[in-house]
Amino acid sequence: MFELKGNYFYGRYNPSSVKGPEGVEHFIKRECPADTKVTLWEMPINYGHVDGVTESSVEGYRFWKKVSLEERISFLKKFQEQVKLKKDDIARAISLEMGKPLWEAQGEANSVIGKVDVTINDSLPRVTDKVYDNIMPGIRGELAYRSLGPALIIGPFNFPCHLANTQILSALIMGNSVIFKPSEKTAYSAQLLIDCFHEAGFPKGVVNLIQGDGEVARRLLNKKEIKGVYFTGSKEVGLEILKSTHQDLTKVVALELGGKNPGILHHDANLDVAMEELLKACYLTSGQRCTSTSIIAIHESISDEFIEKFHSYSKKIIVDHPIDYEKEPFMGPLVDQRAVDNYLLFMGMAKREGFEEIMRGKAISKNHQGYYVSPSIHFNKKWKDDSHFLTSEIFGPNCTFITYKEIEEAIEISNATEYGLAAGVFTADENLFKKCFEEIDAGLINWNRSTCGASPKLPFGGLKNSGNYRPAAVAMIDSCVLQKSSLQMQEVQASGVESIKGMDL
Repeated sequence: MFELKGNYFYGRYNPSSVKGPEGVEHFIKRECPADTKVTLWEMPINYGHVDGVTESSVEGYRFWKKVSLEERISFLKKFQEQVKLKKDDIARAISLEMGKPLWEAQGEANSVIGKVDVTINDSLPRVTDKVYDNIMPGIRGELAYRSLGPALIIGPFNFPCHLANTQILSALIMGNSVIFKPSEKTAYSAQLLIDCFHEAGFPKGVVNLIQGDGEVARRLLNKKEIKGVYFTGSKEVGLEILKSTHQDLTKVVALELGGKNPGILHHDANLDVAMEELLKACYLTSGQRCTSTSIIAIHESISDEFIEKFHSYSKKIIVDHPIDYEKEPFMGPLVDQRAVDNYLLFMGMAKREGFEEIMRGKAISKNHQGYYVSPSIHFNKKWKDDSHFLTSEIFGPNCTFITYKEIEEAIEISNATEYGLAAGVFTADENLFKKCFEEIDAGLINWNRSTCGASPKLPFGGLKNSGNYRPAAVAMIDSCVLQKSSLQMQEVQASGVESIKGMDL
């Protein structure tokens, strides 16, 4: 259905087909998660291309770092125009490869377009060179931000273009070359993104693409030429990346990892606003967002009525094929069978651990055979410290309500997991929100907004096991530069060696 053209390096696509030492060719076959009878593409893996992609990025970097900032900005704007021309194709590819509804995928394609302006207008000023006159008597100081070198971007499947694009643009605008290794689930979406760079006329070697599995990424991580590593995905893979790179002090590593994100619903909140926000936060992208809300700490005085309404709305959510449907869906399928199995595993775990099942998560049948599941809701009056279900990132459409009496208890619930990505606090009391903001261990804490959806003009990153203190979004550019400083004597006048104290002259 989709044609994969191979790996992109030295300014062209290079076919990936190759046989191994035993004459066996390594393939990845991708079926459409919304209709498993449809094969989207078959992709051969060529581990031998790792060397070629790396060499291409080194050659591209040597040229690109000397290109003026004005020219680099001009190339980014040309890329933006190409994405505008291809945005419908990009959205359709995202929908069919990973399963999100077309309307949501269109939003992602538009985010790719908008990110160019944010990178130029909001990120770039963070790394503007600075001059300090008379930083010391008669001496001027300068601070310069310069490129790192070839950068490796390892992308996720849930936002296959938008999240990688943020990292790619930040690296490129500062003079780094890039190697994009996308998720093996969304190879065609990634190829369309690279097509836009190619048609924008980027010099050869500046932008590179290599498709494949985790072994491709592991081999790239071991390349000494790579100076920046940017990853979005699970905590487990993030830890493997750190193991591969922790002894290489020449690499900057920035990780965007998972979350087990809480919402706090206080008794004075606007419940209509909270209902809308939390439904979106729990179920958008079928719960396959690192910012999805999965725990809702709810004040005991409003719990019964709110949960009942939340349940009634959850039952009305349309789950269907992201493009071929009778009624436009809010949720598409999960990304693959492994995701379904994992989701159902946690449903059984919740039951074994004694949680009340308000709405059962299960595999469901639609007109097309795919990886469809229903949303799920669980409840418990108190937090359970020994619960694996409560503390694990499920990456599916699930939320669990836990009641509390005092706000301190809700804050404890919010901080009870190993993650610290996002939190949402619903209350009319600004002082109560400020208390939550100071005491919740998360990188993004919203007031009367859910955990889903962040502004590209603010830093986005997590604490604890949700990242390594190198936030993305507007702050991504901070991880794409090195800082060089200089002290410069403006009027060179020697005082003479005799003026140096402690010398026996």
